[in-house]
Amino acid sequence: MNASTTNQPDSTTASASMSASVSAASDASSAASAASVTGERADLLAALAQARHFLRYTTRDLTDEQAAMRTTASALCLGGLIKHVASSEKNWAQFIVEGPASQEYSEELVAAWSQEFRMQPGETLAGVLDHYAEIARRTDELVATLPDLDASHPLPEAPWFAPGTRWSARRALLHIVAETTQHAGHADIIRESLDGAKTMG
Repeated sequence: MNASTTNQPDSTTASASMSASVSAASDASSAASAASVTGERADLLAALAQARHFLRYTTRDLTDEQAAMRTTASALCLGGLIKHVASSEKNWAQFIVEGPASQEYSEELVAAWSQEFRMQPGETLAGVLDHYAEIARRTDELVATLPDLDASHPLPEAPWFAPGTRWSARRALLHIVAETTQHAGHADIIRESLDGAKTMG
């Protein structure tokens, strides 16, 4: 059955409406942050806001059940993607401030990471989007107030990082933009497979 034609109870309709409100509020908050700074920092804020917008837009008008659905051969769902991107953004913002200690590789970290890609019992799309909006607000505040974008830290020890590599705050922020954009593309495919809705076209 096509998910877009399924009758939805009032509670899930309300959840979808709330999700749209959260997305709009987050866009407004990001715009306000960008308006308060200039130059490179304003460019970074604009890039972050645009990437987040396109990711969140893939969840428009969805119920909690739809946000948790797998629609491709992948294990990914839209709600899970939002959770993962929010967690990744939070971790990289912590790296900018605290250095590699905030992301030390461990089996526990890998286990927690694997749970980010799915909606857990009791989680709602509105709640996931609200959490993402709060993470975005904190990152935007960091971009606006960080003393030096060139300040760098060594990357944490992990199988996917070359030993001895250092990233500046700027590089970490660009990584957040790149990862958000990449997952927005994944989300487009999942959403179109769900009900045919497209971000563009």
